[in-house]
Amino acid sequence: MTSHFLLPVALLAIAFSAPLQANTPVRKPNFLFVIADDWGTGHAGAYGCRWIHTPSFDRVAREGVLFLNAYTPTAKCAPSRSAILTGKNPWQLGAAANHWCFFPPETTVFPDLLEKAGYTYATTGKVWGPGIALHADGTPRNLSGKSFNALKAQPPTTGIAPNDYSGNFASFLAQTSADQPWFFWLGCIEPHRNYEQGSGARLAKKQPTQIDRVPAFWPDSDTVRGDLLDYALEVEHFDLHLGRALDALEKAGQLENTVVVVTSDNGMPFPRVKGNTYDASNHLPLAIRWPTGIKNPGRIVSDFVSFIDLAPTFLDLAGAHPLPGSPGRSLRDVFEAGKSGVNTPARSHVLIGRERNDIGRPNDAGYPVRGIVQDGWIYLENSEPTRWPACNPETGYLDTDASPTKSLILQNHRTQPSDTHWQLCFGFRPGRELYRVEADPDCVSNLAAQPEHAARLDSLRTQLWEELKAQGDLRALGRGAEFEAFPSADKANANFHERFLRGEKLRAGWVDPSDFEKAP
Repeated sequence: MTSHFLLPVALLAIAFSAPLQANTPVRKPNFLFVIADDWGTGHAGAYGCRWIHTPSFDRVAREGVLFLNAYTPTAKCAPSRSAILTGKNPWQLGAAANHWCFFPPETTVFPDLLEKAGYTYATTGKVWGPGIALHADGTPRNLSGKSFNALKAQPPTTGIAPNDYSGNFASFLAQTSADQPWFFWLGCIEPHRNYEQGSGARLAKKQPTQIDRVPAFWPDSDTVRGDLLDYALEVEHFDLHLGRALDALEKAGQLENTVVVVTSDNGMPFPRVKGNTYDASNHLPLAIRWPTGIKNPGRIVSDFVSFIDLAPTFLDLAGAHPLPGSPGRSLRDVFEAGKSGVNTPARSHVLIGRERNDIGRPNDAGYPVRGIVQDGWIYLENSEPTRWPACNPETGYLDTDASPTKSLILQNHRTQPSDTHWQLCFGFRPGRELYRVEADPDCVSNLAAQPEHAARLDSLRTQLWEELKAQGDLRALGRGAEFEAFPSADKANANFHERFLRGEKLRAGWVDPSDFEKAP
């Protein structure tokens, strides 16, 4: 009799407890998005790099997921960050396909939807730009949420900004409450140029010989290796603030419920990298840590990930409404699959491209490119191969940041016109380029004209333009000139080429005076 009585009681207890468990609110995750400015592919200990020390990034990778194939659609600050904010490729964003643009006022960004879902959105350092963001009525539009930039720090070099990124994040954390989920964008300016020349060797105590390989598109010289060491110092400065931010999270007791995403906006600020469309340009570091949501941490994942996947991921994990028209896909499947290598076979490729970056060609024209990365190959199509890819010589190749490496290549070319480094970094390019990345990571051996690769080229080209057309890319629809008609927000340098040749004194601080050529 006792046993018959206990069974219904037990069932009754389960019946009453189940609804209570189902209605228990699930705590939404917080987000810490840490992004460097111009940090290139593979330059972290987690990727096997021995001449740049990144213990904080390595920790995020070790305790989360390290991505081997993360790409930005466009390797330039503003359009890359536009892709992050909108979940769309730049060629879907009208004016925002360009650097120094007027951000389209009708375009939704993911922080808008997070705030509607109850999140606090705050930032420190660089978020979006350069460019101008306005509402439809012409009033300023704030893409940065509440900014925390009050705290400053003594920089170790003249090339590093006096920003206390991690301190400002800690100030934000002190104002948070347990019942208010948040998203914090920590945007370091480093390792963007300028660098204090010689600072890498002096402060990091490194020797040029520690660099295991100099890319084939630059001369292997002490000048270039010293430039790389200066870059390395600034990457390590970024990693230092990442570590301090993780410590602040841990001290606040919020580390375990925070999705930590660490990446960069584009490749390193060197010739043929930043602003271009090669593997070193668009291929970027990415590690994500989330103890409560990532299965089997410590994995190394080879799925292809585009920056357009980040916003859908944030919104999905936050339980917010998705962005309209985004072709990006949440990374939840990768988090939950629990495997190294390929988790989702459909993540087999990414699209890349560019429109107008920095001005310096006649009529402020751009250098439009579209490309696809798949199965270890990169196919690129240059729509205007008669234009100078890094801007015109007589205006200093303005689409490449000033640097000792850039000036050395230009100086060498003046005494040795047949120098291959100048051709690779600044010379004209063919309409089609095809590279086998595993055998040619620097993308210097163009296979597009070789008959044995014709079938692959045609297949990649067909897939590229079919997907671009489906996404509404104006170039795929025969309306590419509209990208060039969008005005530059850099009004001080509008019509730079024509005005410079007329003898006007214009700001060109991102070009060394010796970089200007006397004639094209």
